Amino acid sequence: MSGPHPLLTRSPARPTPGIAMLPGAPELELACARVHEACGIARRTLAMWIAAQTSGPVLWVAPSYSRDALNGEGVRDWIDPARLIFVAPRRTEDLLWTMEEILRAGAVALAVGDLPGLPGLTQVRRMHLAAETGAKEGAYAPLGLLLTPGTGGAAGVETRWQLAPAHSAGQENWRLERLRARTAPQRGWDIGRVATMPFPQIKTA
Repeated sequence: MSGPHPLLTRSPARPTPGIAMLPGAPELELACARVHEACGIARRTLAMWIAAQTSGPVLWVAPSYSRDALNGEGVRDWIDPARLIFVAPRRTEDLLWTMEEILRAGAVALAVGDLPGLPGLTQVRRMHLAAETGAKEGAYAPLGLLLTPGTGGAAGVETRWQLAPAHSAGQENWRLERLRARTAPQRGWDIGRVATMPFPQIKTA
């Protein structure tokens, strides 16, 4: 009787740990070598929180015709703007192709796709496969983050998160919602930061 097929017993080339959105918050961990989605008014802030937990360059892919392009000065509270490398394709299909190629290379820990609309299921699956290839062959197990308008809804993503501001006098506050996850239920967190804090924290009751 023959043994197990090698494809079923082969271990991955390198471990693919997760990246927590905030320091000391393992419940907010995102799996690497996968594609995740962030929506809501403060979705770019959420992307900055994640970027701050990584090292090296962050590739930010957004269409050249976007009217609300990210300003490097606006991210200084979270990361060094010099870490951001902006890629501005002219067509939406080129944007998704660029994300796929970045993930496949495994050259950066985080690739952000600032999308004008929702990608199709096939496109998301291709990005998952590209990220898995990058984890095996590149320097990093890359995390792909898709920023989508409105309440999101990209099919096939590993997780979907929504971040909305809820600021009060003297304190920055946000409401973070996990809208979808393959292995976890929907859940929400209140996040806060006062002026003396370098980074936000989950608020406790």
